[in-house]
Amino acid sequence: MKQPQHPPAILVQAAVLLAGSLVAIPAAAAVDPLDGNWRFSVTPYLWLPNINADLNYDLRPRAAALLQSGATQLSTEIGPNDYLSNLQFALMVSGEARKGLWSVYTDIIYLDLGNQDSSIRTVRGFRGESLTNLAHQAETSVSGTVWTLGGGYTLAHGAWGNVDLLAGFRYLGLDTEFKWQLAGSYGLLDRTGKVSENREDWVGLVGAKGEILFGDPRWFMPFYLDVGTGSSSWTWQALVGVGYRFDWGDATLALRSLSYDFDEQDANLRFTGPALGVTFRW
Repeated sequence: MKQPQHPPAILVQAAVLLAGSLVAIPAAAAVDPLDGNWRFSVTPYLWLPNINADLNYDLRPRAAALLQSGATQLSTEIGPNDYLSNLQFALMVSGEARKGLWSVYTDIIYLDLGNQDSSIRTVRGFRGESLTNLAHQAETSVSGTVWTLGGGYTLAHGAWGNVDLLAGFRYLGLDTEFKWQLAGSYGLLDRTGKVSENREDWVGLVGAKGEILFGDPRWFMPFYLDVGTGSSSWTWQALVGVGYRFDWGDATLALRSLSYDFDEQDANLRFTGPALGVTFRW
């Protein structure tokens, strides 16, 4: 019988420390972030996305690779159930510094997912044909950094909420290793193998973020959207959720999605899933 998987110790420790910090923080009077004084906020959060990737690797035997052009495309998916038990390290935090209508925003994500089993949705041959009769097993190792930095200006605000215009950049540093075992390829693809890829990408971006207040001013809906492009890719990110405002800060639950489309060989990468964050303001 398969033993139940428990969250890695690092997540348990982080949850205990976060809960302890919430109890220890004294209540403070709410402040107006647009009052013209310097205001700061920091948001540690936990994001548990499904990771979907369409990656182009050459899985053909060497003799076939010399005679035929094109790469093999793999569509893989990794979910929290796959990577939480093997998570090596995670850091997720965003922050903002604001003075009046002007602000600076940053968001940093670092993940080291270790080695975990992953599912292959589709395998396409070097001519683009779908190889539906393959039996396959796969293992993926992923570590990466995503850093977003931008400046903002509040376009509109009132009793209903606020909207900020953003402009900045995003950096992606990604290290992946993919191991596979295939059966039923009839010699078209190598039965076993390992490939790795290191990728760095910079994009400029524009976007908007803010919040919409409900009837009770303590309840609000945060939102975020950006789009960007660089020399070899384009990217977009979106977030929408619900939050509750305490005297010491905010607690939010949101659905977040980050997508990259790379021009080279039509590879793409998508992260989509729930995020839980706590914002401290001063």
